[in-house]
Amino acid sequence: MQFAHAPRLMARVVWLAVALVLAVAVLTVPAQGTHTTENAAVEWNRIASTAIMAAPPAGDGQSPHASVLTLAMVQGAVYDAVNAIDGGYQPYLGSPDADSTDSKDAAVAAAAFRVLTGFPENTPALAGVIRPVNLPTLLPGLRSAYTTTLAHVPDGPAEDGGVEVGDAAAEAMLTARMGDGRGGSFTFQQGSDPGEWRNGPPQGPLNAVAIDPAPWVGFVRPFLFENLATLEATVRTAGPNELTSEKYAKEFNEVKELGSLTSTKRTADQTAAAIFWQDSGPAIWNRVYRALAMSRELDVVDSARLFAMTNLAAADGSIGCWNDKAYWSFWRPITAIREAASDGNPATEADQNWLPLFDPSVPVSGPPLITPGFPDHPAGHTCISGATVHALQSFFGTDKVPFTAVSNKCLPAPCANRSFDRLSLALKEIIDARVWSGIHFRTADVQGATLGRKVARFLDANYFQPVA
Repeated sequence: MQFAHAPRLMARVVWLAVALVLAVAVLTVPAQGTHTTENAAVEWNRIASTAIMAAPPAGDGQSPHASVLTLAMVQGAVYDAVNAIDGGYQPYLGSPDADSTDSKDAAVAAAAFRVLTGFPENTPALAGVIRPVNLPTLLPGLRSAYTTTLAHVPDGPAEDGGVEVGDAAAEAMLTARMGDGRGGSFTFQQGSDPGEWRNGPPQGPLNAVAIDPAPWVGFVRPFLFENLATLEATVRTAGPNELTSEKYAKEFNEVKELGSLTSTKRTADQTAAAIFWQDSGPAIWNRVYRALAMSRELDVVDSARLFAMTNLAAADGSIGCWNDKAYWSFWRPITAIREAASDGNPATEADQNWLPLFDPSVPVSGPPLITPGFPDHPAGHTCISGATVHALQSFFGTDKVPFTAVSNKCLPAPCANRSFDRLSLALKEIIDARVWSGIHFRTADVQGATLGRKVARFLDANYFQPVA
């Protein structure tokens, strides 16, 4: 047995693991000690997004599928705090004692700050709680932002009351999420038979192999469903196509042709779209939420509800998706194409040198492009984006919501903006883009979007109902 290259291989794996953890989110955030003209809910969504997703030292660098869980905690607490004061909708977890004259801005800042920092004073009731972000480097900046927000709230009972409401909502959230399964020991099992997932072959000049920094996401207690079993029963997908089927062959040949690094059929705009949407999906979508809140002049109450609905839906979309990935454990296109001689389908042909567009040789900002280190089915981006789009449709009561998305994945960043007349058009492009990138079969993308839609429909039927 040869061990000569083991240290080098380990270095390559570690290098990529670190790269994948760093969320590509070069976000525009208020500098320390400054205050923006945005409402407090928008401002603290921006602060939280940076703290959770931006690469260190600006943020915690959480991976996209894990970051949505932390965002859901922050935005759920912010919503409950503001809604307790306003009283217009059903609470998410509950309604802390509040007075209608309490400051909503103070409540927003307190709830977000306290969730992000996990009560650093180690309140006895919360002893041992896992803090949502990496405090040593982020705490000073978060505390500065918190102090700055409160400095713009007049001193007195309204400010004090708002802080108390925000603290109470944060404590309820942190308590509710204790022992929820995040950071668990689960890892995806690699197979060797046709159709079974295994790590993709080494790619790029460093022979990098991607690994999943948060495979445990699929076994975290859901945010919206009563338990994991209920979520599984609601969103379990139909699964990938049979290897010997005509549909599998059709999708195999589609991704082989359009998703190839050297494709002559993929257009320049399709290549641009594939790279654009490989920026952290939650980072892109939270930029969209903030832009919509500002352009439509939503007040702090409606903004908080918008951010809570979308991020809570995305969180359970991510949990359901990673659970479904573990259930089906289906191989990625790069493996399928290179090992097609074993799939039993006469309409597929192996190419042992095939590479996807998502290859480290393609220049981008942030972590390199590569085949992700977890199973193909269903597609994580479309699970999260499907939940997001349908939650947005529910909030606005229509699909016709024009918006512009911003991505920092291109080199140099940012990418050229992409604009859409309807929410569903963006989701359609994301489904296509994962094929153009060469990392997913189309069925994984379509069923992922359906999974996300089911989560959003459950949210719409059971949460955020207006009260008299």
